[in-house]
Amino acid sequence: METKQNILLCEDDESLGMLLRDYLQAKGYNAELYLDGEAGSRAFMKGHFDMCVLDVMMPKKDGFTLAQEIRQVNDEVPIIFLTAKNLKEDIFEGFKIGADDYLTKPFSMDELVYRMEAILRRVKSNKAPAVSMYKLGKFDFDTQRQILSCGSEQVKLTTKESELLGLLCAHANDVLLRELALKSIWIDDNYFNARSMDVYITKLRKHLRADPSIEINNVHGKGYKLIVPDGITAIEETK
Repeated sequence: METKQNILLCEDDESLGMLLRDYLQAKGYNAELYLDGEAGSRAFMKGHFDMCVLDVMMPKKDGFTLAQEIRQVNDEVPIIFLTAKNLKEDIFEGFKIGADDYLTKPFSMDELVYRMEAILRRVKSNKAPAVSMYKLGKFDFDTQRQILSCGSEQVKLTTKESELLGLLCAHANDVLLRELALKSIWIDDNYFNARSMDVYITKLRKHLRADPSIEINNVHGKGYKLIVPDGITAIEETK
């Protein structure tokens, strides 16, 4: 059975929002409705969503600001803006932030669903192949077997160690945002999960000590950076 896709729906008009939520659920989506941008932001940081449908004009935090926050944590999740405005400047602003589509009110709910389906199909077809092996410095990291090798020495990683190292490798020499790691691996970004992630970072540093050129640095207020001076090689999974 195919898993239902989760939709973050932010619309300050409660009547319209409830109609959209019920319609999306009738079409087979899990749609969560939030009536202001702050509530939508909190929900996104704590949950997993396959698409965001955001009203532009909302109390507490407008749709553009919310989308910018979402893009800081996840630059891939599709975003559709809903707006009563059709000014070109507003439309351009939405696309500059990273919107995938833009609907001007009033709109047909059928049209919204058709656009959502088209974007989700495109996202699915464009997903990068899974990486089966990373080569970094003296190490080979087998993501499938969760084994980190350095010469003849091998370490069997735990699932969370492997997932966290995989994220760090995917963002090598760039900042891995704490929120992204917590959301991807622990689902929730609460205090206890954040402390747990710090423990796993310490463990990974110990596993990587055999190559002094490789470091995992704290980036204050943002996250972590895996430093690999000679770069990293990703080997895609063969089917």
